[in-house]
Amino acid sequence: MRVEDLNLKELLELDPAGGMVHFAGQRALIFDAVSHGLLRKELIDSFGERVARGILSRYGYIHGRRLAETMKNKYRWHSDDEWRRAGARIYALQGLFMLDPNGPIAFGPEGGSWLVSYEAEQHILLKGRSENSVCWTLSGLLSGYLSFATGKEMYALEDKCVGKGDAACHVMIKSEEEWGDSVGSELAVFKRVGIDEALRDVTTTLKRTESELNEKIKKLAVIAKIEEDPAELMERSPEMRKLMELARTIAVVDSTVLVTGPSGAGKERIARFVHDHSARAAGPFIAINCGAITEPLLESELFGHAKGSFTGATIDRPGLFEAANGGTLFLDEVGEIALSMQVKLLRALQEREVRRVGENKTRPINVRVVSATNKNLKIEVAEKRFREDLYYRLNIVELAVPALHDRREDILPLARSLLAEAAIRMKRNVNGLTTEAADLLLAYAWPGNVRELANAMERAAVVAKGNRVEAHDLPSELRMAMPLVSDKGVPRFLRDVEKDCILGALEKTHGNRVEAAELMGLGVATLYRKLKLYKLDKALVD
Repeated sequence: MRVEDLNLKELLELDPAGGMVHFAGQRALIFDAVSHGLLRKELIDSFGERVARGILSRYGYIHGRRLAETMKNKYRWHSDDEWRRAGARIYALQGLFMLDPNGPIAFGPEGGSWLVSYEAEQHILLKGRSENSVCWTLSGLLSGYLSFATGKEMYALEDKCVGKGDAACHVMIKSEEEWGDSVGSELAVFKRVGIDEALRDVTTTLKRTESELNEKIKKLAVIAKIEEDPAELMERSPEMRKLMELARTIAVVDSTVLVTGPSGAGKERIARFVHDHSARAAGPFIAINCGAITEPLLESELFGHAKGSFTGATIDRPGLFEAANGGTLFLDEVGEIALSMQVKLLRALQEREVRRVGENKTRPINVRVVSATNKNLKIEVAEKRFREDLYYRLNIVELAVPALHDRREDILPLARSLLAEAAIRMKRNVNGLTTEAADLLLAYAWPGNVRELANAMERAAVVAKGNRVEAHDLPSELRMAMPLVSDKGVPRFLRDVEKDCILGALEKTHGNRVEAAELMGLGVATLYRKLKLYKLDKALVD
């Protein structure tokens, strides 16, 4: 088989009865060019031209490699050179462009020209003339095809393009080494890492959008008669006022901070507050949950890795320490880190440098570390589960976040703020609480802290039928809440609270124990056991 012998009638197989289309032996799909153009426009409008180019170039590159492999296995070529040169001819037969009649019918390392590019046509139609080349998918297709066919990475870059006003499109095709430094970051669009870098630019835009959303939340908060609270933690209680005053003080000092407190108490919000009020506020804030990642992966995530350092490491990748340069790295659940990994973390903090997995050289870092844990690290140190030297390195200053039930003055203003936030996000006209709903919020113990309160307010915003949250809009566990203190202000025994809860549930269900168990979230057998424990089984009748 020679390039000249490729024939569309032989490559294309149609099955009108079954609706199946095959091209070169592989199942194919037929889409009109405008639909691809609209997809392209959506990508550019949503993520910007750089990200859109990366996605489409990478898509083309992968598709090109697959086609090269298919063509090699399907035909017996006159020579390997014929197979390598066949890519452009095949794409022309697919209708992606028309080859220059005065040029070669196939492209080699010297490049080539094409006319009537569908990509340039659609870009001009939907976005107008560009200042840069626009045949991103086509360049990716040729790059992928020739990379597989030659056995080394080849990249096609346009030096002329109809999309920017040239009479024809022309590409140069060279290896990465041959391109050298002359094209800067142009080759990154064909690689996954290039898209990652482009997406970081999108993150900046999203942060700006988030700031605009926060402004809207504050406006709704004013409507709901909530005082402005920069930490969004409602520092009304003496405990929180003291904590936030300390946070404001240490924010301006570039030292490590340890945020402690129960799960869901708002430790990450405190960490963000410290970052936003520091000299690093313009830099990135990057958070990682250390307890959710295995030790080998955590090392790679924090310090990065070199290409080929382990299975799946196909490119050099910087870690989060490098990504957070100039900003703050938030290590959540730091108490879950394995001892062997603690040694490496300690070294990075002491030396202020990191070494990627699989590399020998070190890289300097300029990062403020804020960590958080719901564990008592002093006990962990005593039990030899946490290194003492790392503990003191992390705990230069400790911010202890109290549980929500220990700062009850904050519950209602915080609930109103979270309700306002959820209402804006879900476009619901809900801006307040009824007296009955407020009483239930105050009576509940909040074992899940601020996170549980946020979930409750989001649910209430969804189900509320009016513009205020009613008691029946709250989760069932809140509706069953009993006062935690007696009339004299003395804490009640847990058994008395549980007994009252059971009696209240049975009253609401008119003595039906199955329904009462379901209302309290208990199994029926568990309810019967508690009835017997509190000697209620004989006093009640279904």
